Amino acid sequence: MNSRTETHAKPALVLFRNDLRVGDNGALSAAAATHKPLIAVYILDEESEGVRQPGAASRWWLRNSLETLVQRLDKLGARMVLRRDRMRSAVTDLLDESGADAVFWNRRYDQGGSAGDARLKQELRERGLRVESFDGHLLHEPSRLVTRAGGFYKVFTPFWQALSGGTEPRDPVDAPEKLNGYSGKIASQHINELLPLPTSPDWAGGLRESWTPGEEGAHACLENFLSGGLDAYADGRDFPGRETTSRLSPHLAHGEITPHQILAALRERARKASSSDIAKFRKEIGWREFCYHLLFHNRRLHEKNFQPTFDNFPWVTDQSALRAWQRGQTGYPIVDAGMRELWRTGTMHNRVRMIAASFLTKHLLIDWREGERWFWDTLVDADPASNPANWQWVAGSGADAAPYFRIFNPVLQGEKFDPDGQYVRRWIPELAGLPNRVLHRPWEAAASVLDTAGVTLGKTYPWPVVDHAKARQRALAAYSRMRGEG
Repeated sequence: MNSRTETHAKPALVLFRNDLRVGDNGALSAAAATHKPLIAVYILDEESEGVRQPGAASRWWLRNSLETLVQRLDKLGARMVLRRDRMRSAVTDLLDESGADAVFWNRRYDQGGSAGDARLKQELRERGLRVESFDGHLLHEPSRLVTRAGGFYKVFTPFWQALSGGTEPRDPVDAPEKLNGYSGKIASQHINELLPLPTSPDWAGGLRESWTPGEEGAHACLENFLSGGLDAYADGRDFPGRETTSRLSPHLAHGEITPHQILAALRERARKASSSDIAKFRKEIGWREFCYHLLFHNRRLHEKNFQPTFDNFPWVTDQSALRAWQRGQTGYPIVDAGMRELWRTGTMHNRVRMIAASFLTKHLLIDWREGERWFWDTLVDADPASNPANWQWVAGSGADAAPYFRIFNPVLQGEKFDPDGQYVRRWIPELAGLPNRVLHRPWEAAASVLDTAGVTLGKTYPWPVVDHAKARQRALAAYSRMRGEG
């Protein structure tokens, strides 16, 4: 196509949503291949039906990730337009303002995303516009992967067998080397107006210290993991004091990297890592796929019990206990360390997430939805599929869920997975002077040991909010009542 044709061609919109990247971006690459002038667009939609507003930590990440994407696109020759509006209204306005006759996007699978996109696609095509959508967020299309009976998968193992037994994941799409940006005037909000950074107070210091949002940060994180963390991943991933997790979840949640890119990089390293480590890591990616599979077929996963039996569960309303859990003041060190790590860094080690979630739902008998909402607001990797699916899995109300009567003992979990106390001492420095034998059960320490360590229970560190044995019996009794056994 010659330059004269390109100059007079009508522009195309490229919508960015949870795909804040240039590489392996099917919508961007397809739009660039048309040689049309491109208008890159990000719409902060917090009002459309089914849309769930991002939590505070996710908004911080989104702001920083968008800033890096704007700079990357600018270097490639395309300006990004930022708007706050309903998706449909914003797209319609931009089409009218620019005269664009084509729209490209990557598919979404969240509560309001896929349904809204389907309606928008139909409406725009009826107007005679070219509309194309692409994969990129998942390895599979939830609408197409079905059981032999034609339904969706409710158990992970057969789901993973079907997914991993199919065709090999496609290769990632190369990033465009140059973009033909639209030169016309289109109004855009400033990023400071769209997503202001926290100032009074500035609570994001720990997030800045812990993370590098953006596509470049995502690939640096992947390279760091493949160079070190992947080795011994299968065994080491359960120990929060070790650097053996990928830390890729927030980058995946914001679409700064795709599972196709991760698996392609993993294939290149296959000869250098053990098969068990690779298999375990692939399975973790598969679990994320399973969560989205569940969400696609259960739009209210963050609100509604997957298993209706749990609609009758006798949850307890206890604001004091909930606040103690949120603040890392339950008196159980492994739980408190995790909750403090979350507040400081916007993340929590996966093993500790399970322990903390089990404690809330089973020791305190507080509704899993309270925990899910707290994680949604405080996690930088808050994900509309993984967050509710994992909470329901731990609570016992979800698909392929852990049995409700499986109740983690937080003391034994701490002693097993943080035996040297490295994790607890990092996040609960007031307990750092305790010896390992009582670190995870400080209430059992002799007075002289507590004095030597500078610990005063009830003052410098709380007594346990509940007794484990009694809380376990209460939880089992509640489960029996739900089942009509008592």
